[in-house]
Amino acid sequence: MFLSLDTSTLTLSLALVERVGEDLRVLEHVVAGPPQKQSEILPGVIGELLARHGVKLADLEGLAVGLGPGSFTGLRIGLASVKALAYASRLKVAGASSLAAVALEGPEGSPLFCLAVARKDDLYLGAYRRTGRSVESLEPETAMSPEEVAAKMAAEPHALALGPALGDYRAALEKAGVAPERLLTGPVFPSAVELARLVRFPETQPQEAVFSLEPHYVRASEPERNPKFPPLPGPAPTARLKED
Repeated sequence: MFLSLDTSTLTLSLALVERVGEDLRVLEHVVAGPPQKQSEILPGVIGELLARHGVKLADLEGLAVGLGPGSFTGLRIGLASVKALAYASRLKVAGASSLAAVALEGPEGSPLFCLAVARKDDLYLGAYRRTGRSVESLEPETAMSPEEVAAKMAAEPHALALGPALGDYRAALEKAGVAPERLLTGPVFPSAVELARLVRFPETQPQEAVFSLEPHYVRASEPERNPKFPPLPGPAPTARLKED
């Protein structure tokens, strides 16, 4: 039995699940969105969920978390919470792409362009193909404008788009030339249940591995990109960005 959570959007998705063979049994899935703030509700929601099922944190196999890309603040809240709880209770941790979790809710066979909002007129894009309960990454996740997404879809006529960004950018993508039928309805946030299907905990995990888990930021944050401010001590922002 383990907890899975995603905080890459403004909506918290939290699930208590257990593996049954190659499948999952969902004991409970909790969703909490605005105006509730994840930074304020997350610890309490986790405690209440476990209490409802008579489970203690130390009873869990581990904690799974969505690594984004998505909201910088949301990802930091989720990772910080998972690391603190895992360290305190000596639990294993595992992470997976939030956009890959979105792809698990798309149709099989077609290339799936999973979209989330990065900032105004800037979208995160993860290209995947789903087969059953698994997904294949077609290329590294990136960020681009709605117009660039539309051009990419024109170059891949069988691709379908889905994900949280379509709530705000469906009209912009249609205006840029994407046919409405290629813009799917839902999901509006990455599901912790689908995320749980993607993760596997190692047989053993040294405790320092808890702190090596990092979000997939794709690009540096706005403060890090601002030339008016000197860089902070430590590795350059680009050192944290995945290349593959």
